[in-house]
Formats: sequence, structure tokens, C-alpha cells
Amino acid sequence: MNTKLNKSDYIILAIFFGISILMETYDYNRQGYLFLEYVIDLPTGVLISFSLIYVFLLHLIPKHIVENRNYFKFSFFGLLALTFFGGIEYVLGFWSAGNDWAKFPEGINLIFKAIDNGSEAVGFPLGILLTKKFYEGQTQIFKIEKQQKENELKLLRSQIDPHFLFNNLNTLDSLIDSNAEKAKEYINRLSLIYRYLIHTKDAEVMELSKELQFAENYIFLINTRFSSDYEFTIMKNINIANKFIPTGAIQALLENVVKHNKSEDKIAVKTTILINDGWLIISNTKSNTDSSHESFGTGLENLKARYKLLSDKQIQIHNMDKKFEVFIPIITLSE
Repeated sequence: MNTKLNKSDYIILAIFFGISILMETYDYNRQGYLFLEYVIDLPTGVLISFSLIYVFLLHLIPKHIVENRNYFKFSFFGLLALTFFGGIEYVLGFWSAGNDWAKFPEGINLIFKAIDNGSEAVGFPLGILLTKKFYEGQTQIFKIEKQQKENELKLLRSQIDPHFLFNNLNTLDSLIDSNAEKAKEYINRLSLIYRYLIHTKDAEVMELSKELQFAENYIFLINTRFSSDYEFTIMKNINIANKFIPTGAIQALLENVVKHNKSEDKIAVKTTILINDGWLIISNTKSNTDSSHESFGTGLENLKARYKLLSDKQIQIHNMDKKFEVFIPIITLSE
């Protein structure tokens, strides 16, 4: 669940606090409260409520519930926050009402009153926001799951694209007459690719090491077919054990390089696959040749949609004059 406050959340809070202030003003007037209580209590109540909402939504719930599921720490720090902010509100309210400080509660009584004040201040608005975010999350998940099914079908179709097979068979046909040994290697690599595609067609994510092995076989096909038109470099700056990425992500991005860039004046299109801490970065030099293929925007949108289900990080795209980069977050599965 996304616990960050958005524009609609602030609108709801503004409406809630506006109605709340009007009701309290009417109640204060009916009971003959002091002017100081209007000046101190009303803005203090709003600030305390908003502060507690901020603490719970942006710190306690994401850190202790969503990420770690540590309910003891959540309860402890939650009570601590209610005591602290509720205590401030109680002290200021006690002072603004002109009460006798000799009757000010001490010890456990003060803690109980502070928690009661804090709970009253945050309970209703926080409940409204959590309910709203829950239903927003459910709606988003439904849309993403629907899109995910469509993406899986598109991905599967691209993996068994007859054009891909046709082009590779043409390449193989020419190799059989000119270089029998390389033709055998080509057949072996092609069979490894199709075996991998069949075995992983239902997998949401795959080990980064296996995806890189697939990429090496795929690069072999590209280099064999296009000779020296493309150069690929794989750089691993971290240990890739227990690291994952969406299945087929590297293949989709390598296809993009070939579709949209052609060698010019015998200068190869250079592509680097760089694995850093938390990111897999695929960057390539751009050619000036206009491509007749459809935009890769659909493929990137597919990857973005998949990441909404798989990670709290999103892909980054940098389209520069002479260079194109895509940053893919590396996924570490929780035990």
C-alpha cells in the first residue's frame, strides 16, 4: 500500500479539518470558552492531528508494518508518538483553559490522558486516509494485474516471433555452406535460447545470472547475423547471486538496440550492460538512421507495469543526443 500523501489526501484533510474547526468553534461558543482557548486549542488540534498522520503514514506504517512487519516496534513507537503529541495538546489545552496547575495530573494519569488525546486527534482522519488508500491500492492492483496478463501475452508472442525464427534460419542457412563449425555453434545457441524461453514463460522474475547467460547467447546470434555492426560489453561490479530481474527484460532492451540503431560508416553501435548495486544499466550509442520499426515505448510501458507489481522502484530512461540508457532496478527477493 502506498502511504505517501497525494493531492486528493490533502483535499480530504482540508475538508475534514475545516468542518472540524467549525464544529469546535460552535461548541466553544456554546460553552463559553475563553478567547485564548480559540487561539490555542483549534490550531494546536489541527497541527497535532496532521503531525500524527504524518508520523504514522510516512514513517511508522511503511517502516514497521509494510517493510518489516514488526508489530511490536510499531505498537511501541505508535504509543510513544500518541503520548508525545497528545501530551503537548493536553498541556496547551490545560494552560489555555486557565486551570489550576496544582490539579495537573502526574505520572501514569498524565500518560493515559496524553494517549487518549492523541488517539482522539488522529483516529478519525487517519482511518479515513487508510481506508481511501486501501481501496485505491486494490483498484491499482486490479488494473496492474489486468495489464500484466496482457503484457505476458505480448512478451510470449515476442519471444516466439516468427520473424525472429525466420531471420535466424536465414543466417543459419548461409553458415552451413560457409562455416559448418560456426553453424553447429549457432544451432546450439539457438536451442539454448528457445529452451530458456519455454522454461521461463510463466516466471515473473528470473535470476540475474540466468538472464545474463541468456543475454550472452542472444548477443552471439546478433553478432553472427550482423557481423561487426554491433559491439556488446557486460560489466559486473557486484556479486549477482540472489539478484533477480523481470523475465525477458534484457532481451527486450537488446531487441530495442538492434531495431532502432544501424551501423554507420562501419562504426559499430556500442552497447554496455552494466550491473551496479541495485541497478542493471543498458546503454547504447545512437545512430542517425531513422528506424522503420514501431516505437519501443510499448515495451518500456510493459516493463514499467511489471515493476509496479514487483518492486517499489521504477525504471529510468535517459534519451540523450548520442546515447540511450535504461536503468532497471535489480530485485532482491525477501526470504
